[in-house]
Amino acid sequence: MIQAFINYLKNERHYSEHTIINYESDILEFERFMKTEHIPDWESVTYNQIRGFLISLYNQNFKATTVSRKLSSLRSFYRFLVGEEIVKNNPFTLVSTPKKDKGLPKFLYYQDLTSIIDSINLNTPLGIRDRLIFELLYATGIRVSELVNIKLTDINQSEYSIKVLGKGNKERMVYYGEYCHNILNLYLSNARNILLKDHQSNYLLINNHYQQLTTRGIRMIIDRVINKTSLKTHVSPHMLRHTFATHLLNEGADLLTVQELLGHVNLSTTSIYTHVSNEQLRSVYLKAHPRSNKNIKD
Repeated sequence: MIQAFINYLKNERHYSEHTIINYESDILEFERFMKTEHIPDWESVTYNQIRGFLISLYNQNFKATTVSRKLSSLRSFYRFLVGEEIVKNNPFTLVSTPKKDKGLPKFLYYQDLTSIIDSINLNTPLGIRDRLIFELLYATGIRVSELVNIKLTDINQSEYSIKVLGKGNKERMVYYGEYCHNILNLYLSNARNILLKDHQSNYLLINNHYQQLTTRGIRMIIDRVINKTSLKTHVSPHMLRHTFATHLLNEGADLLTVQELLGHVNLSTTSIYTHVSNEQLRSVYLKAHPRSNKNIKD
């Protein structure tokens, strides 16, 4: 049944490769726990046994965020089992989600971002493609799973817009500016055809084998670019998404607009970026104001 659930996430829910890997890992971990506790099947799992599983996770020093994710994976799996009539009830609905550790999303300062982008050599088709990847992620704030699934027909160059398919199979429009537009034109005019080598593809981003780039491929490209710079921070596709949102809010964009652009269902998900902006304001204040606490002396 685990494989059937994974196929469902991939083919019907269109979840990203990274998300699916996490789901499968979490469910297999609980299956191993079932074996050690001699639980015969999915139907037999009880609330007390789930509590025992959670205790084992905390004993392994998992963070609350990780425990929450594992619970979410198992709740979703059991919803699937109920829908397939494999089990009658979902015992994971009885378990409270632990309070998440409050951590601010990491983002890049604009100077660091531009130095990364400017470090990419535009004299090769791969360099143009790699530059486009960074420009698109920062210009639009899209998820890496959304990026790799962009097709040529999704792009409206005259409107500077792209139709993307987000979580839950929901479509939305995102927009890009002049910098991204110029690199996109450069890529489409020549570089993409060179990478395809007379092959055909509907997808925008192409790998060395004339195929659609994968999310793993994007992460490898980003790592390779960062390793050639002096930056010591690990940069992920999601960090560029955080950077997009943080910079918009710092420049005065309203939260509802950023929510729409990010494709967040709940405003509370987007509101974490206001904490980043507030922290930035606090830092500037403490450095600049002559009577802030840093200037108080005994």
